[in-house]
Amino acid sequence: MDITLLTTVTAALFVLIGMAEPLAARLSVPFSVLLAMIGILIGAGALFLLQTELTDAFNPLAIFILNLPIRSNVFLYIFLPTLIFQSTLEMNIRRMMDDWVPILTLAVVAVIVATLTIGYALSWVSTLPLVVCLLIGSIVSTTDPSAVVSIFRSLTTPQRLARIIEGESLLNDAAAIALFGLFITYVIAGLPAPSVAQAIGDFPVLFAGGMLAGWGVARVAIWIMAMFSRFELAQTSISVAVPYLAYVVAEHALGASGVIGVVVAGLTMNILGPARLSPTYWERLRAVWGLLAHWAGAMIFVLAALLIPRLLDTIDLRDIALIMVVVAAALVARAVILFGFLPLLTMLRLSPAVDARYRVAILWGGLRGAVTLALALAVTESRLIDVETKRQVGILATGFTLWTLMVQGTTLRWVISRLGLDRLSPLDRALSNQVIAVALQEVREDVARTTENYGLPRETVRSEAKKFAERVDEAVERAEAEDNAQILDRDRITLGLIALAGYEREQILERFRERVIGARLSEQMLFDADRLIESTRADGRTGYRRAARRNLRYGTAFRVAAFLRNRLRIAAPLARMTADRFEMLLAKRLILNELGGFIDSRIRRIHGRRVAELLHELVERRVESVAGAIEALRLQYPGYAEKLERRFIRRTALRFEEREYNVMRDDGLIGDEVHSALMQGIAERRQMTEVRPLLDLALRRDQLVRQFPLFADLDEAELRRLRRELKTRYVNAGKVIARKDTPARSVFFVSSGAVEQDIAGQVTRLGRGDIFGEIGVLTRKPRRAQVTALTPTSLLELDERGFRRLLRKSPSLRNVVRESPAFKRHSEELQKLPELALE
Repeated sequence: MDITLLTTVTAALFVLIGMAEPLAARLSVPFSVLLAMIGILIGAGALFLLQTELTDAFNPLAIFILNLPIRSNVFLYIFLPTLIFQSTLEMNIRRMMDDWVPILTLAVVAVIVATLTIGYALSWVSTLPLVVCLLIGSIVSTTDPSAVVSIFRSLTTPQRLARIIEGESLLNDAAAIALFGLFITYVIAGLPAPSVAQAIGDFPVLFAGGMLAGWGVARVAIWIMAMFSRFELAQTSISVAVPYLAYVVAEHALGASGVIGVVVAGLTMNILGPARLSPTYWERLRAVWGLLAHWAGAMIFVLAALLIPRLLDTIDLRDIALIMVVVAAALVARAVILFGFLPLLTMLRLSPAVDARYRVAILWGGLRGAVTLALALAVTESRLIDVETKRQVGILATGFTLWTLMVQGTTLRWVISRLGLDRLSPLDRALSNQVIAVALQEVREDVARTTENYGLPRETVRSEAKKFAERVDEAVERAEAEDNAQILDRDRITLGLIALAGYEREQILERFRERVIGARLSEQMLFDADRLIESTRADGRTGYRRAARRNLRYGTAFRVAAFLRNRLRIAAPLARMTADRFEMLLAKRLILNELGGFIDSRIRRIHGRRVAELLHELVERRVESVAGAIEALRLQYPGYAEKLERRFIRRTALRFEEREYNVMRDDGLIGDEVHSALMQGIAERRQMTEVRPLLDLALRRDQLVRQFPLFADLDEAELRRLRRELKTRYVNAGKVIARKDTPARSVFFVSSGAVEQDIAGQVTRLGRGDIFGEIGVLTRKPRRAQVTALTPTSLLELDERGFRRLLRKSPSLRNVVRESPAFKRHSEELQKLPELALE
């Protein structure tokens, strides 16, 4: 192959890719659809030039284009891993988890349903064997929603809709390719009608092997990249190898799904990478992968579309009819999932509700693309499949792809517009009018000050000021219109809270960029802020409060870590998660304290004084809750908060120092050489602050025992023995600690938090330093009280034997037991106990 011609064609393709994006925006068509059109035109043009008798001058170029080494393996091994890996790096995994049920339903269940529906529909109306029909179904069942996502992002459509589509695009390729691998094996083996149950039964094996390969490759890569922390180019080079190694290891070493391997490798990098790599480098790495994926996605569409004229070369009317059968069956299968299965999951409370308009957009947005063409090409290349089967697969898959791109793709924007998903709600329009009015008045004041400082001619300034004043008056008139004046305070509060949560999110990102908070911590805080926004959109002020409370709760992972610590004496997970919580609460308090200025400077001018005062009240409650959570941790781990605060101060000082050096360089006070040397020193000092102080749970428990007034009269030897016997328990708010009518085998001391004790309807609250469960242990009767944690609470637990021994040693504890209300009800029985009869 002529290297000069190959280089010229490649350069020309890059030029076309560069020109296609602005042209697609101008024509209002999806970028990938326009690329497919370009590829089809190039392929059809090459065929025309080769077959026409008008001229032979372009025959060498036409032959070269038609003989390009475009094989299915080029798509599956080179382009596809890049696209999938980059998608996983860009994902907000925590937000995806909120919609994991609809995502998995669309990505996996919908692929299986589409494969079966299309396969059986084709077998009923054609003479093709069932196994070939199912093979075609698996090929065309995978969607390519990248074009849809680009449209959704360019319009004012809800983020949740784009998130569901992105999650689908991540996983459905893997599901479809796994099914394709099964059915093409059956076709080659000559099985006329394979067992569908057997095919689906092999599915988990393909997934498990791919997950293992992806996880292992990514973990090794992250370990190596962390070792090369000072060499960013080396780290980037290693990251480029990850998706390809994961694909090859899964496919050839484990016989599993290579696509699943790439997905899991990317997810592993997404989860672990920000914690192991520097924030600045992580952003650069994602930018590099964004560029690689852009090129790969464009190339895969153009090159795949080049094949369409050849694959459709022998099409006839019967083939067109079968293509329409595939179109109808695919739409029916997708509609069954969207309008039948998803609402059922919502009724069962397994999935959040998905608006009917969203489902219509998702239905029509199920475009097919390069992956479908690549799988069809793999069939046509096989020497083990008969010619007629290859012809039918190639024509049906290609024709269906062409339909989705040229019909659904070009009309999707119109469908979204008809559904009203690209328009603001009346409330948002009213808010927009008020925002514009406030902003323009602010701009007018700034422009007046600026023009005065510049000394511009008065006539020019006066003329422009008059024009601008007319625009301000129009904006104020729209903002004061009757429709806008009828915005309820409830809606204003909702909009204000959404803006407040958005500002909180921006502050988190700013602190991350300034390296005041780490990547893993910022990811958790961003997840909390996103939850605030979406919960407020759904339920207003109530949703905001609920989400704020939820953000402070101990989650399932924390409870698992506490179980490991309490039962198995494995303290490392709990220590790490407690330290994470400590650091997150300190950062959250810092950011919450800055929200007041935003309320006064922005929200008050748009929504008024009453809304601003209510928002101040809500923020103050959040500040109090965070402060209470911090104080609870301080009581448990005295001194650790101080270490974290000192670390925060050092990181803030480095941020200011770096900013000052940058300003000096920009002002020409220092040169690049001096600046580079100064920044190297900052990097070294910052590296020292990256390591967080270790939290020793055992040491903190020792200090905690000393702070209990009940143990103040114990000598040192007795304290040491008590520390060995005490067990630490962590319970979340709402957790039942002790149930009524259960055997009492332990006594609990509240070290932090608060609990509620209910005895026959009489409720009492206990806090730090209080004790409960002692009467049941001493009387050896079932508990009469039910005790529930009101807040995240830490307890010290002591068994009956240890408690009785402690009673004999501690006069203070004996007095507390005698003075408790429960003691009076059992005084005759308890006074006979030797532990309480010592005085």
